[in-house]
Amino acid sequence: MTAAAERKPEWLKVRAPGGETYARVKGLVHGLGLATVCEEAKCPNVGECWGGGTMTLMLMGDTCTRGCKFCHVKTAKEGQQLDPFEPHKVSMTVSQLGLDYVVLTMVDRDDLPDQGAEHVARTIELLKQRAPKLLVEMLTGDFRGDRACVERVVRAKPDVFAHNLETVERLQGSVRDGKASYAQSLGVLRSVKDIDPTRFTKSSLMLGLGESAEDIEQAMRDLRGVDCDILTLGQYLQPTGWHLPVQRYVPPAEFAAWEQRAKELGFLYCAAGPLVRSSYKAGEFFVRGLIQQRQT
Repeated sequence: MTAAAERKPEWLKVRAPGGETYARVKGLVHGLGLATVCEEAKCPNVGECWGGGTMTLMLMGDTCTRGCKFCHVKTAKEGQQLDPFEPHKVSMTVSQLGLDYVVLTMVDRDDLPDQGAEHVARTIELLKQRAPKLLVEMLTGDFRGDRACVERVVRAKPDVFAHNLETVERLQGSVRDGKASYAQSLGVLRSVKDIDPTRFTKSSLMLGLGESAEDIEQAMRDLRGVDCDILTLGQYLQPTGWHLPVQRYVPPAEFAAWEQRAKELGFLYCAAGPLVRSSYKAGEFFVRGLIQQRQT
């Protein structure tokens, strides 16, 4: 029997979203026709984050050209037509919310010549122009390993360039879309540091898909091998019956041990826990301090 067939443990239970701030954030996002990974990926932290006035905005629509077996985002051969005003809408939304740290992500757009790199970079640049002190974390796709696309986003100067390895090397083929690969993802993170060593890089792994301790250790070592600075580790949760089942619910104590191991391996910061996601609010406080310290 898989873990998915069992009752979820107590540590995975969260309160239903609600409240005045939650309603305001939802109204802003829906009113401008923006997409968020919070809703599209059924993030369990949506109530906590939106209730605190933060979110992760998803660029280029709600339809991805990849079909990863863990992800709840809609998928199709071609994505939605790009909204040329989206960068302006995003900067306006961030301004209205009064944020000093924003997380952006994107759907994969294999159907576009530059895979959306220019659109993403322009959004970051507009945010920086409108609010020079704003810290921007950009979670990108792999751009099929195209270094020119990676460079265009790096040159827009996001304070954190994030790209998720998602799972260990042994499980890549059964978890991620065939266009993705372990080596390609590591290559993206390596390219960021080659292009601009001052950019902080970040990645994330989901646990509970059948990986071994040795698999996790190796993935962490491989990320440090490309000088990845920040790591998040969270529990995989099956979004629908069509997606991969959970193989195991990892207890909080085990996450805490992996967090300690990450620090021993040299990561500047690691957030690990059952409800931790790649765009995890608790990590923002550390990153904000790290960046401000460097600027000072």
